[in-house]
Amino acid sequence: MHEMSIAMNIIDIAGEQASVHGATVVHAIHADVGALAGVEVQSLAFCFEVAREGTPVAGAELVINEISGRGRCQACAADVPMDFFVAICPECGEGRVEITSGRELRVRSLDID
Repeated sequence: MHEMSIAMNIIDIAGEQASVHGATVVHAIHADVGALAGVEVQSLAFCFEVAREGTPVAGAELVINEISGRGRCQACAADVPMDFFVAICPECGEGRVEITSGRELRVRSLDID
């Protein structure tokens, strides 16, 4: 389950950044997770709950912003939804759709004091 290692990395990033900015409390960690990032959001949330205990972010909430998959057809330039890494353009039927969003996996911001 790689969600545990992702949760631990989120905790490390949050703790590091809180320290850099002189914060003593992390209230919330805002993370972007794309639908095409290969991460189970519910598993990540569970792993975060377990992994945060005994860390500097033990009281923090993980706020996950789920980003849907989108693509742009290279043949007709249509902006299309994607739920898998390969897609057929619903506008022109070509299979040359490039992912434009949905692979994100990042800590976007922290609520700190």
